[in-house]
Amino acid sequence: MKLLLVEDNPAMQATLQRSFERRGMQVLLCGDGARALDRWRASLPDVVLLDLSLPGLDGLQVLSQARADGLRTPVLILTARGTVGDRILGLNTGADDYLAKPFDLDELEARVRALARRGNPAGTDAAPRFGGLHVDAESGAVLHGGQPLELTQREAAMLRALLSRPGQAVAKERLLELVFPGDAEVQPEAVEVVAYRLRRKLADLPVQLVTLRGLGYLLKTAA
Repeated sequence: MKLLLVEDNPAMQATLQRSFERRGMQVLLCGDGARALDRWRASLPDVVLLDLSLPGLDGLQVLSQARADGLRTPVLILTARGTVGDRILGLNTGADDYLAKPFDLDELEARVRALARRGNPAGTDAAPRFGGLHVDAESGAVLHGGQPLELTQREAAMLRALLSRPGQAVAKERLLELVFPGDAEVQPEAVEVVAYRLRRKLADLPVQLVTLRGLGYLLKTAA
């Protein structure tokens, strides 16, 4: 099981990551609300653990935008805000469960596993599929006809981002963050280079990578 933990407290991050990894789960970390949506799309988690008090965007803003963008991953809100009104607001925004801090780790694990079963009741693969392309939820590799495409790490990151929103433009700035994460020195033109190489590798497949001037890039089925 893959979890995305959106939490800005380093001590809480470390505690939860250690606890879940001991239970055999993969934990991906994000401490910034402004970056949470990009990490969400790129990582394809089974469950999102979302704190409400975050820098950039607060947790409710992240959740609201995620649901508006069609991200249906089950979400469990973790927060020190434990009033009934806060719980109702979180659930109405699109959360699937709510656990107030402090909490018991065994209860948290049970709730996470329940959400994972609810989000994927028959064990089906909910990873993005489009034009015969399929993202493997475990490895992150992009497959066509059951075979992995020969892509560099950056090409695969771009293709996963585009597959998460097929037929919709993904801005160059967003792709820059996903394809070159944490690299503040890279220039936007680097995205164009990766797109050029990826377009060549998709040339014989039934999808096209389209450049929309001023908007970004999108995938569409080949004519």
